[in-house]
Amino acid sequence: MSRMFKKDIPFMKYRWWLFGFSLVLNLFFVGFLFTHGLNFGTDFKGGLNLVYQFQTTTSEAQLSEILNKAGLDHFVVQKFGIDDQKTFVIKGDLHDSKLGQEGKLENMSQPFTQALQAALGADKVSLIKEEYVGPKVGKELMTKGIYAVVWAWVIILIYMAFRFDVYFGIGGIAALIHDVLIALGAFALFGREVNLTVVAAFLTIIGYSINDTIIIFDRVREDMVKHKGMDLVSLVDMSINETLARTIITSLTVFFVVAVLFFRAEGDLQNFAFAMIFGVVTGTYSSVFIACPVFIFLKRHGHRFGLGKKKTAVAST
Repeated sequence: MSRMFKKDIPFMKYRWWLFGFSLVLNLFFVGFLFTHGLNFGTDFKGGLNLVYQFQTTTSEAQLSEILNKAGLDHFVVQKFGIDDQKTFVIKGDLHDSKLGQEGKLENMSQPFTQALQAALGADKVSLIKEEYVGPKVGKELMTKGIYAVVWAWVIILIYMAFRFDVYFGIGGIAALIHDVLIALGAFALFGREVNLTVVAAFLTIIGYSINDTIIIFDRVREDMVKHKGMDLVSLVDMSINETLARTIITSLTVFFVVAVLFFRAEGDLQNFAFAMIFGVVTGTYSSVFIACPVFIFLKRHGHRFGLGKKKTAVAST
């Protein structure tokens, strides 16, 4: 199988073109994040998460119409399950006047339940799950989610600097920041909900991406010992080509799994799969065209920024 991918592709020949493209793409997504923001779920902004089961089939449009007529206008109705037309999730905003005093849990689901029972029949509506997140708790969860991602970056930087050297570490972190920004930008662009499940997806993306980067960097380190004096760009190209079969097979395997999950799942699982689809694609891309160019640049010019002494053992042409 590996012979199918045994090529001599000059990846690093186009590194600055693709690095520049990635930089422009990241700036676009960052700008979109600042101008449009993210669609935070109840985990982060607080609110009600109600799961209702109905005896007859219904739809999001019908349920939304019923709740709007009852004066409830700060909510989102989503189908729960793939083909289930009898179970729905209703996410309510704490600022809705019909919910009473903000921050009080008692009977906060009552306006929704009463409206649905009045329209569909009391014996045909069942509240099977009720979750409440206060605004203070939501802010704390958001802060902890951000800390989790940042600490993951810090720990990985320390690990890679210890296992390899600081040049590899900074290259790996640059790739991870690129991947997370792309995923966040995609969520902002498509208006998908960001909650704790999505944060878990971002952490999974970080783990997947850095694993792919370490495979390439480990081969680069081995080849630097085997081929001392070899041009650094050619050496990195050789290492990428040597690990290309593993990269393609692993990436496609994960991509197919999350693609199936995205098209067949609903709600939080679909958002998790959405993040992972971008993570797999950008993680593979950034390992080659972000991490490696940053490594090459720092290996050649890092001494100018106080990152070690100038290396003369590897050609810099």
